[in-house]
Amino acid sequence: MPRLFDPLSIRSVSFPNRLAISPMCQYSAEEGFANDWHLVHLGSRAVGGAGLVIMEATAVVPEGRITPFDLGLWKDEQIAALSRITRFIKAQGAVPGIQLAHAGRKASCTAPWKGGKQLSEEAEGWQIVAPSAIPFEEGTMLPVEMSMAAIQQLTKDFASAAKRAREAGFEVVEIHAAHGYLLHEFYSPLSNVRTDAYGGSFDNRVRLLLEVVAAVQTEWPKELPLFVRISSTDWVDRGWTVADSVALATRLQKAGVDLIDCSSGGNIGHAKIPVAPGYQVPFASQIRKETGILTGAVGMITTAEEAEAIIVKGEADLVLIARESLRDPYFALRAASQLQQDINWPVQYMRAKK
Repeated sequence: MPRLFDPLSIRSVSFPNRLAISPMCQYSAEEGFANDWHLVHLGSRAVGGAGLVIMEATAVVPEGRITPFDLGLWKDEQIAALSRITRFIKAQGAVPGIQLAHAGRKASCTAPWKGGKQLSEEAEGWQIVAPSAIPFEEGTMLPVEMSMAAIQQLTKDFASAAKRAREAGFEVVEIHAAHGYLLHEFYSPLSNVRTDAYGGSFDNRVRLLLEVVAAVQTEWPKELPLFVRISSTDWVDRGWTVADSVALATRLQKAGVDLIDCSSGGNIGHAKIPVAPGYQVPFASQIRKETGILTGAVGMITTAEEAEAIIVKGEADLVLIARESLRDPYFALRAASQLQQDINWPVQYMRAKK
């Protein structure tokens, strides 16, 4: 069985180990442009030994941002600042990835440390969209139901962003279809009550995600990995289920997706989520075992022993570290030492290795 610090090969890319930095929004961009904060934030985690460093949810259109301070990749001018970051990540021996996203009905908000409330158009926000005119929860904005023309344009926007991601030097693209954002809103029956080809049946509700995957593949090189993050369950009765996720993963695998990043929740404000160490790992395990597709485990994984056990037990192929990497950018270096697995350290830090 592989261990946490064994390499992983997907298509033409070899990851030096099975630890990835999960995409985590920083809400620090300027008009969608990356800056020094993103370089230091992501670069330090590459220095810290992670095999894959995934950039935060990056909007494919301005109105797809969660906040006005989200990263974007909707125009060519945004490529240069991202290229600087990917060069540094690769120079440390890590693989740079990027998560492409549209926030749907959860867009147009203030930063979390400013309350995270939605901004009206009068308060420098913007009109939000969704599969159906259903707000996220009471007190939030009413989204506009997307027209067929808007849906068709969305797939083109994802494709264009994927092309720019490759030009910026990224080697993994992850499509964000989780956490109650637009693509999750389409496949969940709780947020999609359409009666056309994109609503109603399971096949109709997952149609947009499959079309986005196909569109991205027209611009993303076949030799580079393509991931999709899903919410494995809505945690609400009559919502999206793990069984649905298995069925979706089967379709995504046939469509050429390489790995399912298995998160959960985010689409319903009142959902009761039993958050605990490794609480989402069973989703990655079940999807992996029932479909054979590679999976990533994420969520409240905070120790080297927990991460190692996930790989050794065959519950997932990749472990994504989120909040623990905010507390410790060098989590991978520390974990390798604790597990007595030797990995390369930056030469500048070698005197601290032992």
